[in-house]
Amino acid sequence: MGVTAPNGLGTEQYWRAVLDRHSGIREMTRFDASRYPYRLAGQITDFAAEDHLPAKLLPQTDVSTRLALTAADWAFADAGIEPGTVDDDRMGVVTSNATGGFAFTHGEFRKLWRQGGEYVSVYESFAWFYAVNTGQISIRNGLRGPGAALVAEQAGGLDALGHACRSVRAGTELLISGGVDSALDPWGFISQFAGGRVSVEPDPRRAFLPFDAAASGYVPGEGGALLVIESEEAARRRRAPRIHGEIAGYAATFDPPPGSGRPPALRQAAERAIAQAGLRPDDIGVVFADASGVPELDRAEAAAIRDLFGPQGVPVTAPKALTGRLYAGGGPLDVVTAVLCLRDGVIPPTAHTTEVPGSYQLDLVLEEPRELSSPTALVLARGRHGFNSAVVVRA
Repeated sequence: MGVTAPNGLGTEQYWRAVLDRHSGIREMTRFDASRYPYRLAGQITDFAAEDHLPAKLLPQTDVSTRLALTAADWAFADAGIEPGTVDDDRMGVVTSNATGGFAFTHGEFRKLWRQGGEYVSVYESFAWFYAVNTGQISIRNGLRGPGAALVAEQAGGLDALGHACRSVRAGTELLISGGVDSALDPWGFISQFAGGRVSVEPDPRRAFLPFDAAASGYVPGEGGALLVIESEEAARRRRAPRIHGEIAGYAATFDPPPGSGRPPALRQAAERAIAQAGLRPDDIGVVFADASGVPELDRAEAAAIRDLFGPQGVPVTAPKALTGRLYAGGGPLDVVTAVLCLRDGVIPPTAHTTEVPGSYQLDLVLEEPRELSSPTALVLARGRHGFNSAVVVRA
């Protein structure tokens, strides 16, 4: 597993930050945001790409791709894999991306407008593209097996992991999969606000309050996680130094159109993922919620969890309150967090939220970590316009 998150670079640093409730949400420092309607973001402030990547890659990569390449390097190192040690035709890559290379493209557009087309980088032809992380990871590591790029906003990262699992079952030896996003340049920042769900609360401790009575939207962030996915047999055959956990089930659904009178389909995704894992709802020890921070969306998710598990039927947590919503990076980061939760037997709390409406009937873990009762977790994610994904992780 490889993590690049606003509150921690590297898996263990991130996990310590989660348990200590150390937040990466702060006032924007990457540019002057004083005239913007909101100024908070989950920023990665301690990452210097030149410390992690070859100089030749820097002119051709966006922030999101630099973070993805670094997370991939860390994931391969964690898995004990060096390029060339596994047949490259049997190693693939599947990533998700929701925002593209915003900062790179914004810079090139400025050149186009101010200087002329001859000053625009040739790398603009691919550095902005949703598939660029898959391509750059493949090239850097010589991966010639199956490759894919999925776009489903916040749900896309779980979809990438599900796709990787299907590829493994179809015979691919090993894949690296997950998602990373970044759009915290001036253009990307205002584009996110245009979606109508970003909180304008200026206090970092009050801006993103999942499932709280005072919830007013979310804070955007950057980063994500990449994971090495393989069959247990293949991992043991190559003597992998560690096996963190098992992706036991995955499912995706799509909401019916607004006004149809039909309910959202998040519960169906959760039920199908649990069934694919060969489990029942009462086997799940914790739910890592999508936790949008938008009141009507929180209400709908709380209802889906209540209807599936019963009132107060399962502990629920939302560590993304410390990072902001990372779009395609959010789901994979929650999967990593779930794996660490299972490893250490502790459920991290949901930071900042204090008052959960009684009508939600939600057992949200607050204030302090809680002991985990069952070594199985359900991770939920929803993407804008109706995407729903669910992953079951087992120790």
